[in-house]
Amino acid sequence: MASCVDLRSDTVTRPTRPMLEAMVHARLGDDVLGDDPTARELEERLADLLGKQAALFTPTGTMANQLAIRSVCEPGDELIVDETTHCCNYETGAPAALSGCSVRMVRGQRGIFSPDDVRGAYRPKNAHFAGSRMVVVENTSNLGGGSVWPLERVGEIRAVCDELSLHLHLDGARLWNAAVASGHSPRDYAGLADTVAVCFSKGLGTPAGSALAGPRELIDRARRFRKMFGGAMRQVGILAAAALYALDHHIDRLAEDHAHARLLAEALAELPGIRLDPATVETNIIVFEIDERLGTAAEFARKLHERGVWLLATGPQRLRAVTHLDVSREQIEQAIGVFQELCTAAATA
Repeated sequence: MASCVDLRSDTVTRPTRPMLEAMVHARLGDDVLGDDPTARELEERLADLLGKQAALFTPTGTMANQLAIRSVCEPGDELIVDETTHCCNYETGAPAALSGCSVRMVRGQRGIFSPDDVRGAYRPKNAHFAGSRMVVVENTSNLGGGSVWPLERVGEIRAVCDELSLHLHLDGARLWNAAVASGHSPRDYAGLADTVAVCFSKGLGTPAGSALAGPRELIDRARRFRKMFGGAMRQVGILAAAALYALDHHIDRLAEDHAHARLLAEALAELPGIRLDPATVETNIIVFEIDERLGTAAEFARKLHERGVWLLATGPQRLRAVTHLDVSREQIEQAIGVFQELCTAAATA
């Protein structure tokens, strides 16, 4: 029987055998007491990689983002974000719950907004208004279909943040994908932001872990809030070792995931009942719409699942597929065959 093709997310990957070996042999201490050597090594290396003074290991990307918000903002402050941004869609209302912050949304193009969008959303200092404090750029944009922010546009957002005295936070959960796709280094992007969050458990394939990087004083403050939020762990070097291995071995190979995504997208775009522009597939995320003759997105996803292809319905007629370390070219071709079977059957029914 053919293997399952799991395209639900790049979070479903499992550690490779060499990564597991690195985890088994990690030097360990107590990270809450500050003496886990592998965690310290990861934080120091990541700070250098991103051009920041310091970094802090966190269990999740959500925590990394929320630590940035809590460390910078006060209750009553406001974030300026695109309406697709992860921190206001998939983090359970955490800006309000954990930091007392409201969110002001702008509507960009596939998650990418302009300096004028920021200026239009900015609230001047006034006793009646929430205080505009932080702008969040998500690169790549998940709901934008893995879209990559042009480095020049991030520079323009940096300039307007300087103009309006706003903190710029880069949600770089898939920054590694953006770097590989654009040809710019993670440091190029991170250098334009005050703080940056990165994830190891998506494209880089570790079992868990993210990090926040920025000025040393801010990271020291975030370390206290990490403890407050329940994110301080003990022998975390086991996970840090996986991240160190991933930084050495799993970044350049992301180009393979991007190639698989393009292969799948180009095939889907040719099928009856599917609406997709392959040119919008820049990295490893494919977002597409289906006609009602294929059923709802949930119904179509169920039919795919029954045939061994797993993906997620993200709207009434919208689905998302994500390529990753655990999906081979052969499995992409297997998935294409299942799509062809279902779409052709619906078209001739």
